[in-house]
Amino acid sequence: MTISNTSNLIRTGKTLAVAAALALSSLGAMNAQAMGPMDRMARHGGDEMMMAGRIEHMLDMVDASDAQRAQIKQIMGAAKQDLKAQRGDGRGLHEQAMALLTAPNIDAAAVESLRVQISAQRETASKRMSQAMVDAARVLTPEQRAKMAERMKKMQARMSEHRAEHQHKSGKGQ
Repeated sequence: MTISNTSNLIRTGKTLAVAAALALSSLGAMNAQAMGPMDRMARHGGDEMMMAGRIEHMLDMVDASDAQRAQIKQIMGAAKQDLKAQRGDGRGLHEQAMALLTAPNIDAAAVESLRVQISAQRETASKRMSQAMVDAARVLTPEQRAKMAERMKKMQARMSEHRAEHQHKSGKGQ
């Protein structure tokens, strides 16, 4: 093998490695974009303490009664249990994606089939979390829900201001 052929082979290998890395990151980014905040909470079991803290904080904001708190904690606990099995399934799907996208020969049909499975799993998790949120919202009074909505609008406005400020400081907003 000549030096030129070896160099071409190395460049081709590097190109394939970069392409596989981009494909993997694109698949992950696509799934992350498709997920909303509650989907991400459902997917990441390690966020349980943070989720519990956020729920507690929101219940404090609306002066929820002890009975309301108990009901909502039960609703969210049931959703957490329902979604627990999906985390393992999701890890398996991710491992399959890694194997498919790093294989010597890329099977586009298999990758697409896996993407459809991942999307269906995300949809199932999203639907379950939506149902839990509906059930929890029904525990609160209309006044409490309105108060929560107002607080969330203010929080979102502060977050938008913070992001804009951060982008301006880092030069990304220019």
